[in-house]
Amino acid sequence: MAATCDQHLFVIFGATGDLTRRKLIPSLYRIVTENHVADRMAIIAVAPREMTDGEFREVAKTSLHDAGIDGADAADWCDRIFYQSVGRDESFDGLRERIEAVEADLGFPGNRAFYLALPPVAFPGTIDRLGEARLNRSPGWTRLVIEKPFGHDLASAHELNEQVHEHFDEDQIYRIDHYLGKETVQNLLTFRFANPIFETSWNRDRLEAVEITVAEDLGVGSRAGYYESAGVLRDMVQNHLTQLMTLVAMEAPPGFNATSIRNEKVQVLESITRIDPEHVVYGQYTAGEVAGEPVVGYHDEDGVAPDSRTPTFVGVKVAIDSWRWQGVPFYLRTGKRLPRRTSQIAVTFKPAPVCIFHGEHDECPIKPNVVVLTLQPDEGFQLRFEVKTPGSPPNVTTKHFTFDYNAEFETIPLAYQTLLFDVITGDQTLFVRGDEVEESWRLWQPILDLEDHPVHPYAAGTWGPAVTNPELAFWTDEWTMRT
Repeated sequence: MAATCDQHLFVIFGATGDLTRRKLIPSLYRIVTENHVADRMAIIAVAPREMTDGEFREVAKTSLHDAGIDGADAADWCDRIFYQSVGRDESFDGLRERIEAVEADLGFPGNRAFYLALPPVAFPGTIDRLGEARLNRSPGWTRLVIEKPFGHDLASAHELNEQVHEHFDEDQIYRIDHYLGKETVQNLLTFRFANPIFETSWNRDRLEAVEITVAEDLGVGSRAGYYESAGVLRDMVQNHLTQLMTLVAMEAPPGFNATSIRNEKVQVLESITRIDPEHVVYGQYTAGEVAGEPVVGYHDEDGVAPDSRTPTFVGVKVAIDSWRWQGVPFYLRTGKRLPRRTSQIAVTFKPAPVCIFHGEHDECPIKPNVVVLTLQPDEGFQLRFEVKTPGSPPNVTTKHFTFDYNAEFETIPLAYQTLLFDVITGDQTLFVRGDEVEESWRLWQPILDLEDHPVHPYAAGTWGPAVTNPELAFWTDEWTMRT
């Protein structure tokens, strides 16, 4: 991270919510301490609840304590947090006056970041009130951070884009997807474009397939209300997995900057052919066992209708109609109540054109080379290759070159820490542009519109539903090797 930033106010809407307590406050503290910029930031926490500055500072101290942060420095930092109660339908004129008063007391020049840590239904009203109170412009810079999901479908995403552009310019808007803040996700670009040995092979001539997997071992928990209206495609694929796919598939940008990189990501989305519904498999978990513990099925989760058809798993085959990727399938899959939590990208190379090694029954024992980039929880990558085992006759086995981030580097910044620092330093590279979010919705909208798509059961603790579709045979056959 860079070592400095402008003096600014960081204004958090939804300050009494879970996201603020668990992620934002600890991340902001780490930013100011690790970069020695505590005197350059102050926070105004905004929520409807009546509370004093002192009362909210105690909330902040508890948040830091829960994140393993204690001590006099943390307590002193909390003194730079202020609280402003604003009713759900109240104008922001009073908030503007408080912002200006805090800036005057601190001698700040009027740089402001507004973070909407709010339910999506509150985005439109909050954005309008910011504009009406003239908080969309300031003596310095003004930036607006909008959490996912950005829209519920293509129409609502377009409508929200239109509304936010009434008050804010695109270069002021930071649509945040925390997956893009992970160091291993960012390393995708370095891995590809700083290592010609991989980039020169990153094409249809050398690659068999690309698999992107985000597996969760948890169920819906307390999110059933949201999940029932969203489902797995909206919750994970339209944003997280699609973003990962664009980073894997994009062409080399002319420069390492926000405009160039986001232009290339949009071109990937524009090159994807219409997804065949036959290449989509939905699943829903039933009762089973995860990590040795029995768990209930989706229908028995609190807040879930007993006849719900909401999918909790999806596997999909995507084709990119471009010179680089023609004929190389991308397999995206994600689900809840799978055996373990993992996020990875597996890039499988084409096999040798002729097999000169043969097994006992004349079968070819050679497995293709695979690069597996693990995003969480064991960040790093593996290169899987074939070697001869000692002895005669020549037997072949698969071995791994492995790189482990945690073993190599002492600390890895949290995803939100990285992204929030980018907000206050004005770097939009890891944030989703307006046209990009609409292209992503346009890609998945036809699948979302299918009302009679079958949803297959799978037992909790397994890797999803059994599928006989030959178009998806690659990932169903090879799943256990990747995980």
